[in-house]
Amino acid sequence: MRVEIWSDIACPWCYIGKARFEEGLAAFAHRDDVEVVYRSFELDPGRARGDVAPVVDMLAAKYGRTREEARAMEEHVASVARGQGLEYRVEGREHGGTFDVHRLLHLAKARGRQEALLDLAYRANFAEDRSVYETEVLVRLAVEAGLDEDEARAVLADAAAYADDVRADEREAAELGATGVPFFVLDRRYGVSGGQPAEVFTRALEQAWEGRVPQPVDTASGDAAACGADGTCAV
Repeated sequence: MRVEIWSDIACPWCYIGKARFEEGLAAFAHRDDVEVVYRSFELDPGRARGDVAPVVDMLAAKYGRTREEARAMEEHVASVARGQGLEYRVEGREHGGTFDVHRLLHLAKARGRQEALLDLAYRANFAEDRSVYETEVLVRLAVEAGLDEDEARAVLADAAAYADDVRADEREAAELGATGVPFFVLDRRYGVSGGQPAEVFTRALEQAWEGRVPQPVDTASGDAAACGADGTCAV
């Protein structure tokens, strides 16, 4: 059974949702028969390379809040992440366009290192003092994930490399009705939106396994937090 996960490394609920999905998958009896594929979804498509701002400042401007209020929003998300066993920095993080990250993730997918790079990118963005919006940081992450340094540099230097793959993922997300991320599609039968509790993922996996007859995606969203296509993230 295949599970496809649309996400963006700029999305804190994707970071949290991945951990919750993995917990739910671990409780699924047929977990060894599940293939997980990660797909691209940009929260801020079209944002120029180099257009980077502190996350707290971005949130204050986007929501019309004071910096203190924006920081409190981040502290709330951080507390949820930490409750899931994830490290999360509030101050010092940056926000920018993630197109280059997604292109590099498609290279990693082609080389069988996609999840390794994704985990490193999440950690760099949310837990470490490393900006995923810097080319040299992305190259180092690629090498840490097991990719060839020269190949990673060549992809980042060529704006067309894997660009069509990123856009294809995003078109497919729209066709499936995804308006935010994380968005999980189980065997093209069921859709689960948002960073749901682990037990929700376990039940969804069980339902998808039991009803393995192809049909249109049935989306179950509940009230789980997610980041929207307009870049907003529920807190």
